[in-house]
Amino acid sequence: MGKKDREERVQERESFYEKRQKTQFRNKAIAIGILAGIVAVLGISSYNFYELSSHVLPKGMPPGSGPLGGIHIHAGLLVLIYGQQFDFTSTAYQLKSPYIHFEKGNGETVHMHAANVTMGFLFGTLKIGLDDKCFTFPDQRTFCTNDKYTLKFFVNHHQVPDMKDYVFKDQDRLLISYGNENDTQINDQLTRVDGLKLIT
Repeated sequence: MGKKDREERVQERESFYEKRQKTQFRNKAIAIGILAGIVAVLGISSYNFYELSSHVLPKGMPPGSGPLGGIHIHAGLLVLIYGQQFDFTSTAYQLKSPYIHFEKGNGETVHMHAANVTMGFLFGTLKIGLDDKCFTFPDQRTFCTNDKYTLKFFVNHHQVPDMKDYVFKDQDRLLISYGNENDTQINDQLTRVDGLKLIT
């Protein structure tokens, strides 16, 4: 009997240690899982913050600009490709820089919040290439002056050779037009720009 009791006690002890080890292992696994979850959440949050910062705040100040918040002025902008208006109301083009941007789901009013910010900087924040000959969208569609079509720029009805370095004044009306329009069609486009209702 004594030997059997001893064996039962040994088995109970081993069973107790096994249960305790399993419980400790389970607790460690849960703790590691929770820790991994926290690390994942922090990683995702950091990545999202970086992405948001890099989209909302472009790297560095615009060259030669004044202090952010120093001014708040507006201009109307119309971009027409073969007579069709390009839509800047998409979130892909809204509030990409605190210095100069479209906002509130409006794609016709450009807001400038620091002096001396160029239109080239605006388009750069939208990942749109702009020079005196070509207009290049993020999907690599390119509209360049050639034998059939021309890229034209107008500021308050006056044609200008380029708009990349242009710093607009309050209430300016800007037109970028690509196509083979005649003078009458261009005048119609300029009238459309005049009719834009700017938001503030």
